[in-house]
Amino acid sequence: MSTARTNKSVTTAILRKSVIDALEELKAKDVREIDVRGKTSIADLLVIASGTSARHVKSIADEVSKFAKKAGVMPLGVEGEVEGEWVLVDLGDVIVHVMLPRIREFYGLERLWTVGDSGHEADVVQAG
Repeated sequence: MSTARTNKSVTTAILRKSVIDALEELKAKDVREIDVRGKTSIADLLVIASGTSARHVKSIADEVSKFAKKAGVMPLGVEGEVEGEWVLVDLGDVIVHVMLPRIREFYGLERLWTVGDSGHEADVVQAG
C-alpha cells in the first residue's frame, strides 16, 4: 500500500471517529455507516443518522462540522440547513446525512447504496 493511501486511510479513520463522536454527543438516532469504496469515487464512507426534529437535525449537522474542524478537516459543503429535514455534510472521504425519520424512510439511502450487495449486513453497520 502506498504512503499516500495509508495516510488517507488514517485520515479517514480519524474523521470517522470524529463524526461518530459528534453524533453520539448530540444523541443522533439510528446511526449507520456504509462503506462505499469501490462503488463510487465521491467518498469512502457514508454515515446516516436521524434527528428527532428539524432543530435537532440542524444541531447534529452543526456538531459534525465542529468536530471535523477540530480534527483538522474543513467541510467541503453543507446543504439543507435552512429546511432541516435532511442536512448533508460533505467532509470529502466521509459524507454525513442527518435526516428526519420520515425523510430517511422515503429516500432509503441504505437500500440505495447496498442494492445487489451480498452480505448486506456487512456493509451497513451500526455505528458505535
